[in-house]
Amino acid sequence: MTSAVLPVLLLPLLLVLAACAPPGGLSAPAGGVYAPGPSGDPDVDGLIVGHRLMAAGEAELALAAYGRAAAARGLDVDTLSAMGSANLRLGRLGQAERLLRRAVARDAGFAPAWNNLGVVLMETGRPAEAAESFRRAFGLVDGGDDMVRDNLRRALAKRDDAFYAEPRETEEFQLVRRGASEFAVLTAL
Repeated sequence: MTSAVLPVLLLPLLLVLAACAPPGGLSAPAGGVYAPGPSGDPDVDGLIVGHRLMAAGEAELALAAYGRAAAARGLDVDTLSAMGSANLRLGRLGQAERLLRRAVARDAGFAPAWNNLGVVLMETGRPAEAAESFRRAFGLVDGGDDMVRDNLRRALAKRDDAFYAEPRETEEFQLVRRGASEFAVLTAL
């Protein structure tokens, strides 16, 4: 067969395949498992993409997706809470706290934001505030979330330990150099 005949034979096959394609052309099914289209695609919800990225352990990419969602739908309680949670996962506690406080100010009935704010407060050494935040989240979920209940229990125990702890004798320590760059901590006598 000559090379000029081959395109002529393939043309009817290509026309048949094109006729079988869906009206929008060949694309991923809606809500399918494929990656989303370009960021300007109005069908892609940045929150859903961000939640999937967070579940996959990609907090930095999730934060970018949440930012796109905020640009598309505004800074509502969902986007503020999601961005705060991503910052929490990245260890950016100051940014996480600011975003989560804005989220609960916008909607005081959003339990995930209260819970995550409590986590930030625990991480920054404020167990009394954290206990209050967890208490609000616990009330909003009617006690039906084991994670919130455990967080509240830990925060209350840590808060109460700080209030009722017996004074402890403090030991004096001495820092001793061992070698060029090693140090040891010894109890002073």
